[in-house]
Amino acid sequence: MHGVIEAVIKHPRTTISVLVMLVFAGIFARSSITVEADPDITIPLVMVTIPHIGISPEDADRLIVRPVESEVRSLEGIEEVNAYAREGLATIALQFDVDFDPDVAISEVRAAVDRARSELPSTSEEPIIKAITISDYPVIAISLASNTVSERVLYQKAVELKYALESIPAITEARLSGHREELLEAIIDPVKLEHYKISQQDLFTTIRNNNSLIAAGAMDTGKGRFAIKVPGLIENREDVYSLPIKSSGETVVTLDKVASIRRTFKDREAYTAINGLPSITVEVLRRPGENVIDLNAEVRALTAEVTKDYPEELSIIFSQDQSPFAKQQVTELQGNIVTAMALVMILVVAALGWRSGLLVGAAVPTSFLFAITAIYALGLSFNFMVMFGMLLGLGMLIDGAIVVIEYADRKMSEGMEKKQAYITAARRMFWPVLASTSTTLAAFVPLFFWPGTSGQFMQYLPITVFAVLFGSLLYALFFGPTLGGLFGKAGSADDESLEQLRILEHGNVLELKGLTGFVRTFFALVIELSGDYPNAHLLLSVPDIQGLWQLWRRIYLLRINRPNIWPRDPNAHLLLFVPDIQGLWQLWRRIYLLRINRPNIWPREYQCSR
Repeated sequence: MHGVIEAVIKHPRTTISVLVMLVFAGIFARSSITVEADPDITIPLVMVTIPHIGISPEDADRLIVRPVESEVRSLEGIEEVNAYAREGLATIALQFDVDFDPDVAISEVRAAVDRARSELPSTSEEPIIKAITISDYPVIAISLASNTVSERVLYQKAVELKYALESIPAITEARLSGHREELLEAIIDPVKLEHYKISQQDLFTTIRNNNSLIAAGAMDTGKGRFAIKVPGLIENREDVYSLPIKSSGETVVTLDKVASIRRTFKDREAYTAINGLPSITVEVLRRPGENVIDLNAEVRALTAEVTKDYPEELSIIFSQDQSPFAKQQVTELQGNIVTAMALVMILVVAALGWRSGLLVGAAVPTSFLFAITAIYALGLSFNFMVMFGMLLGLGMLIDGAIVVIEYADRKMSEGMEKKQAYITAARRMFWPVLASTSTTLAAFVPLFFWPGTSGQFMQYLPITVFAVLFGSLLYALFFGPTLGGLFGKAGSADDESLEQLRILEHGNVLELKGLTGFVRTFFALVIELSGDYPNAHLLLSVPDIQGLWQLWRRIYLLRINRPNIWPRDPNAHLLLFVPDIQGLWQLWRRIYLLRINRPNIWPREYQCSR
């Protein structure tokens, strides 16, 4: 691997070309990826709905539910079966395991229902079989509302809008709600039936037999072949008027002779109103993977185009629009990410200087663009879980770049040529950076095995963190050192800076100056006070309870044996509560005074281990 690192850094044109390609691929992926508020997951649930007009709940359970249940229970992968029966309808809910394939499940369920069809009532309607997904919920609803426009006009305009919206490729269905189905109603005159000696059963049988598709095949005359079509379906009300009910010789009694026929609607089962106005709503369902923001914008534009000639009394009202929420959520999280990036850049530049800080800070956008490219290639969407993963990885992704670039900066300060310094840094820090990144990623591995629907929802988080940190690893070991070899420059190399480096590595930490010297002196003195116990270093590692206890015992004994030197100040207990800054200051002050007043108790010589 060391040879690969050296080869990559010594061929900067190829390396930078790959980096530029990754950046442009990330920009393209960000502009093309599906944007939505929530991850699009598949719920392991298949619904079987069998309508039967007029059937009672008891009969629906006995005649429909039980035969279907006996067939579907034998299917592989089913974890639970729930059935519901109510007037005019029977529903069976099949819960599969989380790894099921919706297409295969629906195919198997349909085959099982077909096997049960022979036991179902012949008057039952065609079963409706559908897998439940997040996409089954509307992304936007368009309501046509009016107090003055007739119901028929309202229904016609809603149907017209429905067909127009379904022409958009990203829409699977535009379904109507709050409407009544239109039909032709025939009111039978019993006196006329008796006059023509027609029974009701004869009437129903004639209508049912005439409204059917007749496959007549084709006729071959020897000179040609043509298809034969026998009119049998009722397509308009004239077909209803002319239905023959009874014939006697040359006399034919048609339906209009025994009934009055009118155009009307089915009886209302539900009412829909918006802003207090009667309405019909068109609910738009999108295809999985489509961008909800772009889709809703297209729906609004098409609706405005279609409804421009509608009556002025007809109000067009949009509701349940998910795009503003998705846009707001994405915008807010992106703003948080940008703010966090700015804060990280400020801290890095303040600590490392402009040149090294920019080299480290470039790891942030590079890693993010690499992660977006990976997510787009996996066919996932850009949602709040992805952005949360990016925000989570933001504080971790620059650690490797800081270590490598800071080590190279130190080597350049010692006089090493910059390209060789970055090669040495990348090779020297390869295993530490790889180990650090691997241990961080290991904490997210269990999330991949989170079972159930919640596991599908949460899988976006570890995937994003893995992609971000893998991109940061590539930058820290390959792209960052290559850029540093071209644009890097040694930091301050004056005598004072070199002396500080010498003391940090080999000298006495008590001789350090500035903030670094203050912090190092404090911890060195606390460790010296704790005695020769190795675990006393626990002040820097709070989880080490044994070291914490040893350090506290030493201070407590000192406090008892030297009451005039160490007064019983409550803030002295701050050692157990490191975040207590005031107590931390008090403890440091007491230790410093003790060091001055009792030089024979507190030796000044303390050599800091490298």
